[in-house]
Amino acid sequence: MTSQLIRDKKIIENDWITTELAIVDEIVKKQAGKVVAFKLSGEDYPGTEQVSKTTYRRKGKILLPLKVFLLHQNELKERLANKEIGIWLYTHEEIHNFIETLGDLNQFPIIAICVGKFADGRIFSIGNQLRNKYSYKNELRAFGDVLRDQIFFLKRSGFNSFLIRKDRDAKDAIKSLDDFSDPYQGASDISEPVWKRIKR
Repeated sequence: MTSQLIRDKKIIENDWITTELAIVDEIVKKQAGKVVAFKLSGEDYPGTEQVSKTTYRRKGKILLPLKVFLLHQNELKERLANKEIGIWLYTHEEIHNFIETLGDLNQFPIIAICVGKFADGRIFSIGNQLRNKYSYKNELRAFGDVLRDQIFFLKRSGFNSFLIRKDRDAKDAIKSLDDFSDPYQGASDISEPVWKRIKR
C-alpha cells in the first residue's frame, strides 16, 4: 500500500505505528443526527475499560492514545527517552487537563490529533494551543477524517504532517498546501501578517 502520509509537501513513509483503542461493549446514542459514544456511568470517552484493555507493541515507534500512555507512563520511560513514543488524542480530549501529568510536551517527538468527522473544527484550536500556548516544537500530525480543503488551514494552525485516509488522493492533498500563495493574517506557521512581511 502506498503511503498516505504528507510532510514538507512530500509523501513519505510512515514509521509510526498508531495504536488503536480496544473495542469494548458500549452504549451508542444517536443525538441530532450524530452518533455519540455514551455510557450510563457518565464516564469520559475513551473510558477506563477500553483504555485498560488496549495493547501496544513492545518495540518500535508507536503512537499511543493519550490515556493509554498515562496508564503505562512509568514502564514507558525508557522508550520515551529513546524517542519511540508519541501520543494521539481525540478533538474532545482537552489537553490542558493532562498537562500537569504529562510534563514538557516536547519530550514527545510526535503528537497526533484524530478527527472523527471533518465538520469538527476543534482541531484548528488544538493546533494553535499546542504551538502557541504550550510551545510544542515537534511533529504535529492530523489524521482521521481530514479533507483536502482543510489541509492548508491545518498547516496555518501548526500542523506539519497529515495522514490522509486510504480512500483519498494524497497527491491531490499536497496541492492544497499551495491553494493560497501569501496568507494575509499571521498564524502558527507564519507569525507576522503580510503587511509586515512585504514592503510595498
